[in-house]
Amino acid sequence: MADPPAVEAAAGPGVPVSSAAVAAAAPEPAPAAAPASYLPLLVGAQYTFIEQKQTALLSPYQGPLSLHPDGDRQGTHTMGLYTGWAPVNWGQLYFDAEKFMGAGVSGTTGLAGLTNGDVIRQGAPGLKKEFYIARLYARFMLPLGAGTAAVARAQDQIPGVEATTRLELKAGRLAVTDDFDKNRYAGAARTQFLNWSLWNNTAWDYAANTRGYTDGFMLGYISPGWSLKYGMFRMPLYANAQTLETLYRARSQNLELTISPTAVSTIMRLLAYFNTAHMGSYAQALAIAAATGSVPNIAADDQQGRHKVGFGFNAEQPLADEGDSGMFMRLGWNDGKTEDFEFTEVDRHASVGGQLSGIHWQRGDDRLGVGLVVEGLSTEHRQYLAAGGSGFLLGDGRLDYTPEEIFETYYRAQWSWSHGAAAIRVQLSPDFQYIQNPGYNQDRGPVRFYSLRLHLEY
Repeated sequence: MADPPAVEAAAGPGVPVSSAAVAAAAPEPAPAAAPASYLPLLVGAQYTFIEQKQTALLSPYQGPLSLHPDGDRQGTHTMGLYTGWAPVNWGQLYFDAEKFMGAGVSGTTGLAGLTNGDVIRQGAPGLKKEFYIARLYARFMLPLGAGTAAVARAQDQIPGVEATTRLELKAGRLAVTDDFDKNRYAGAARTQFLNWSLWNNTAWDYAANTRGYTDGFMLGYISPGWSLKYGMFRMPLYANAQTLETLYRARSQNLELTISPTAVSTIMRLLAYFNTAHMGSYAQALAIAAATGSVPNIAADDQQGRHKVGFGFNAEQPLADEGDSGMFMRLGWNDGKTEDFEFTEVDRHASVGGQLSGIHWQRGDDRLGVGLVVEGLSTEHRQYLAAGGSGFLLGDGRLDYTPEEIFETYYRAQWSWSHGAAAIRVQLSPDFQYIQNPGYNQDRGPVRFYSLRLHLEY
C-alpha cells in the first residue's frame, strides 16, 4: 500500500498516521525488516491551534441541535506525544498521549460535514479536558520476501527498514482511520482539509469512541502493488458514546482492498463494512411516534444485534511534482436503515478535490487545497428528521430536505528545520468553507466558516 509522505501525516482521530511513506528502496535485499533502534523512541510530537468563526445564517426556525443563527467563534487546542519501541525486528509497540482543549462552533452540531476535524465531538457528558491514551498497540510483521524499503521517522512510525511484502497484525487501542480509507491528498485534519467530509468518507460509520479511538485489531497482507486488510473493532455502548462495548456484543468489521501499481500512480481503495451494535431503526422510531402521537426518538428504540452495511471507494491521482500535486475523490453509501452511530450523520457521500504543490511559486513545502462535497440521507433518515427527530449531530425540529453541499479551500505555508533524522515543522493555514443547506435543510443557511490553523510538529 502506498502511503503519504511523512510530512503529510498528523496523529489524531480520522488521521492516517500508522504507516509512514516509503522513503527509498534499499539498495540490497535484506532477509527481514529491522528498526533503526531497539530503544524506546519519541517518534513525534505535535501541537495544533485552530481559531474558527461561523457567520450568521438564515434561520426561520431552529431545533436543539441547529447551528447558532447569530454565528459563533471558538478555538481549539490539541497536543500529543507519540512514542514507539521495537524490542525485536518483527515487533513494535506504540504509545500515544493526547490532550484536547476548547470547543467547536455551535456546540459541534448542526452539520453533517463538521468544519473542524480536530474537535472532540459533543455527547459524552463530563468528558474531561485532560491527557488521555490515544493509541496503545502492538504491531507485528512477518516478511514474505527479501525485498525491503527504508521508512522515515514519523508519528506512529519507527524509522528503519521494513519488508515491502509482509503479513501485518496490529492490536490494541487504535484509530481505525490509521489503516482504512487513507488518502495522500485528503486525510489529515491537522495539515490538510479541516472539514470532516474531506478527510474521510462520512458514509463510513467507523468504530470509535467520542474521542475517535477504539480497541480491536487489523490483519493485513501488504505488498508494493496491492494490499488487503481486515479489521474488527469495538463499537460504542450507544451513539457517540465514550464507553465501548465488548466485541462479542457490538463490533465493526471492515475489509479494504488497495490497488497501487507503482510508487507514483493512481491508487484505488475499495472498502466494505458491517456494523453490529445496540442501534435504533428509523422506520421503527417513526412507526412508534405515529402510533403514540409523539416525536420520534431513535435512541428509545435501540435493540441489540442490529446491523449497518456500507461501502466506499477512494482514489488518489498524482499529477505532477513527484506526486505532491494531485487529485482525489471518494464515494460512499450505507443502507441508512439503522441509527448513524459513531462518526456523523451521512448515508450518501461524494467528494472530489485536489492539492497543488507550492514548488510552482518557489515554496516547495507549501500546499494549496480545494475540495467539494455533496452528502445525503436515506429516505427513512430524512423522514425521521422531518418529523422532528434528532440524531447525535442533527435536529432542526423539522426538515425541508436537500443534500448538504460543502466547499473548502486552504493554503498551508510550511517552514522546516532538520538536524540528522529529526525535523521540526511549523505550518500556518488560513481556511475557508462555504456550506449550502446545512444539516440537509434548504430552509436554513447558507453559512460560511473562516479559520486559521497553527500546527507545530516534531
